[in-house]
Amino acid sequence: MAIDKSVDQRFSSRIAMLLSALGIAVGTGNIWRFPRIAAQNGGDEGAGSLIIAWVVFLFLWSVPLIIAEYMLGARYRKGVIAAFAESMGRRFAWMGSFVGFVAAAISFFYAVIVSWALFYLIYTLSYPLPESNSQALAVWDQFQSGSIPYFLHFAVVGLGALAIWKGIRSIEKVNMILIPVLLLIILVTFVRAITLPGAFEGIAYLFRPDWSQLAMPEIWLQALTQNAWDTGAGWGLFLTYAAYMKKEHGIVKNAFITGIGNNAVSLLMAIIIFSTVFSVLQNGQGFTDSQVLEVMKTSGPASTGLTFIWIPQLFGTMEFGRVLAVMFFLGLCFAGFSSMISMFELSARVFVDRGVKRSRALWIIIPIVYLLGIPSVMSLDFLSNQDFVWGIGLIISGVFVAISLAVSGINSFRETVEQESGLFLGRIWQTIILYFVPVAGVLLLFWWMMLAATRFAPEDWYNPFNPFSVMTCLVQWFVVIAIFIGWNKKIIGNL
Repeated sequence: MAIDKSVDQRFSSRIAMLLSALGIAVGTGNIWRFPRIAAQNGGDEGAGSLIIAWVVFLFLWSVPLIIAEYMLGARYRKGVIAAFAESMGRRFAWMGSFVGFVAAAISFFYAVIVSWALFYLIYTLSYPLPESNSQALAVWDQFQSGSIPYFLHFAVVGLGALAIWKGIRSIEKVNMILIPVLLLIILVTFVRAITLPGAFEGIAYLFRPDWSQLAMPEIWLQALTQNAWDTGAGWGLFLTYAAYMKKEHGIVKNAFITGIGNNAVSLLMAIIIFSTVFSVLQNGQGFTDSQVLEVMKTSGPASTGLTFIWIPQLFGTMEFGRVLAVMFFLGLCFAGFSSMISMFELSARVFVDRGVKRSRALWIIIPIVYLLGIPSVMSLDFLSNQDFVWGIGLIISGVFVAISLAVSGINSFRETVEQESGLFLGRIWQTIILYFVPVAGVLLLFWWMMLAATRFAPEDWYNPFNPFSVMTCLVQWFVVIAIFIGWNKKIIGNL
């Protein structure tokens, strides 16, 4: 059987590796998802409680799991399923399959979100910016109800496959351009947003904690889910890229730089969105805090349209706004694209590990991602459901990654990394992986499910057709896990 030569490729430099890792982390999770999650979970006093829980999980969940993924990928030099099969034994390949599927399931609707960014890039190049909320909302609604999303979704999927056609060499070249330009665009946008009249009110609301919310399990669940979404921790994406690392590229420093840098971008984006919305509605239209929050929460199902409805208005308030709008949506395209190609690479590497040539694997992946993304093109409610189900599913993925490292000998991994890097990782990280991640993940899920069944939605929690019920999560998770356990022997095949 011919071996695909792309498996022997390595990142050409540490900066190429770091920018590609940031490409995994910095994406629509920062620019589209984090501001809407903050808006959806804001209390009467502010959204600061979510941010507190979110920062806690950055250091107790995301960074430790990113380190763990790097370790698994660098040791086994294989994709997520094969790495799990080698670390835990072949009968546990189903766990790696679940981790890989969660990332793939997210990629189905993620490509749709990237296509939205592409539409707004084209729109801002072609038409005047909206001057009011009603105009911006009309653009959003007209776009969602037309046929353009189907075409753009196909274009985005095709471009993503093209970006990984040659393996990690083409991936790093793309990220070496995308990520620096993206960060520059975000900084320019941030400076303008905070100078808007009334912007401070939005920033104050964003960071002001409603302390009573910290006793609510859904806040911690949303914070943990968003952290996993933000950073890419537990997706298997870092594991996949780590298969192409050189020893001198480092693991621990890269994990901290990636996690902290990523969350800094999320905060910048939240400040941009909250500054804009509060400035436009309070300073321009006299809305109260509660009225502003209500508008933010109703900008599409689960605030899915928040960034796309409000950012064009931000640029409509300033000189050279159209140029900056084009830059912003170009940056959003870049951010989404850089993260999306890492998801495609995860899927491609799974096929390559089984002896399928990369080019043939991509011809399998393209129609699957496109077709399974169509329901999210057709319905924002369906997209929100998939974001909800597999966003929380990332907690299960993170637990599986931690278990994999524990079973395969965590001391050996830690000692190897310390010897190669000269850095003392310490017992704290090991304790987090062995105990905190599995226990916190399981307890938080059960806590949320019990309260949902007894307090939050006692009459509807068991309805799998409610897009935000406990049962819709349980049914979809159970079906996927049951299939992978049943097919475990076929999955491992010739791995």
